[in-house]
Amino acid sequence: QVQLVESGGGLVQAGGTLRLSCAASGSIASINIMRWYRQAPGNQRELVAIITPGGTTNVADSAKGRFTISRDNAKNTVYLQMDSLKPEDTAVYYCNAEVRPVGLGYKNYWGQGTQVTVSS
Repeated sequence: QVQLVESGGGLVQAGGTLRLSCAASGSIASINIMRWYRQAPGNQRELVAIITPGGTTNVADSAKGRFTISRDNAKNTVYLQMDSLKPEDTAVYYCNAEVRPVGLGYKNYWGQGTQVTVSS
């Protein structure tokens, strides 16, 4: 069974930095696209950043220039480096990955979420 486990959230002051990690575990044959989403109270879940297996990235305009997505394919892990954090970045952050378990086809998996709170 495949699981995604996030870590690295917390409380930080505006202008501060956090680094989120999301590790995939289980019987994994390969991982395709990996993404970070976030959801603030009362808002819809929104896509923050995306990365391909080859390292091509795209970051939402609201985070461009401040957030960096990266991955370590050997560790089945995706990261989100968040700099110059703003109060409006406060949300639960979720990782998402297209994973091919051994012997099966690609499926979409979600982590449990990690809370990021930015104080002003």
